[in-house]
Amino acid sequence: MSVSSGTLFSVTNRGIAISLFSGAGGLDLGVEAAGYEVRAAVERDPDAVATMEKNFSHLQTEVIQKDILETPTRDLLRAAGLKGKERPDLLVGGPPCTPFSKSGFWLEYKRKGLDPDASLLQAYTRVLRESKPRAFVLENVYALTYNNKASRPAYERLLREIDEAGYVFESKVLNAADYGVPQARPRLFIIGVPKGKTLPQHPEATHGGKWERRATGDVNQPHVTTGQALAGVVAEPEPGETVGGKYGHLLPDIPPGENYLHYTEEKGHKNPEFAWRSRYWSFLLKLDPQRPSPTIQAQPGPYIGPFHWESRRLRVPELKKLFTFPDEFEFIGKRSSVQSQLGNCVPPLLAEKVVRAVAEQID
Repeated sequence: MSVSSGTLFSVTNRGIAISLFSGAGGLDLGVEAAGYEVRAAVERDPDAVATMEKNFSHLQTEVIQKDILETPTRDLLRAAGLKGKERPDLLVGGPPCTPFSKSGFWLEYKRKGLDPDASLLQAYTRVLRESKPRAFVLENVYALTYNNKASRPAYERLLREIDEAGYVFESKVLNAADYGVPQARPRLFIIGVPKGKTLPQHPEATHGGKWERRATGDVNQPHVTTGQALAGVVAEPEPGETVGGKYGHLLPDIPPGENYLHYTEEKGHKNPEFAWRSRYWSFLLKLDPQRPSPTIQAQPGPYIGPFHWESRRLRVPELKKLFTFPDEFEFIGKRSSVQSQLGNCVPPLLAEKVVRAVAEQID
């Protein structure tokens, strides 16, 4: 069973997993589909916790709703039902790292690496060192690998701490679209096992196509498009889905797959509204039904897309499809909270393929 087949959990028993920074459970859903059982999870956002508990009713205990910095590793092991020298089979998590995201570089204090979220990388390596799992998967923004003053020292420290914890590892940026997710969403995945064990490799891409002016993945199997993903989706209209305000009236004339640049002199518009490259790429950006969705953000501004090609905001059932969540998966919270939970998550199908590749190589 797998996320791709529309089921929530696998019947394979590969052992016990502990989840850090669980969010709504996108990564955890892939972990379960790959055959592990998430026995303990820690997450501080109350809506995400409620979502986890709604969909992962088999957790050994309730989700630990605390800051990871205030959660001892022994509490996680106890929550997972592990005693004495017992250790988890898998540790997973995606520490929030806003100072290393593209949007983070617009803020000076984040460019200087002064954001307190940076310490969450060390929280992950602390639990890795103390819990001694048989394998681990760490997910993060791919900008963490950038060679700049904010990212490079943090990335090098992270890799050094993984090594000092006693693990060999492999790091790679994976584009979700290359693995069957209808969203071009690049993320860093670091996978590893204890020193002395054979180092697993990341999964091979199953799909391919154009992404940011270049081809990625396996071009023998085209990327899943938004048109394919959203075909047949039944989604009732939602309050606030109409884009209003100063620029909302511009959206209907923008062709699918294009953005605010449609209204520039360089694009030949008779009444240009914007200077060339004066906004984020995602400003007034519309989905192209012939391509995967661009990355969907957790906290988009009022004019930040992607918007549906019908010139409206995406509805929750549509967002779930673009992240590969099963139809029966329920999110708890207001619409803005659901957007945040989705935008911060790992697409379950991508998570499944990464974790399954690790599991099959270490079995």
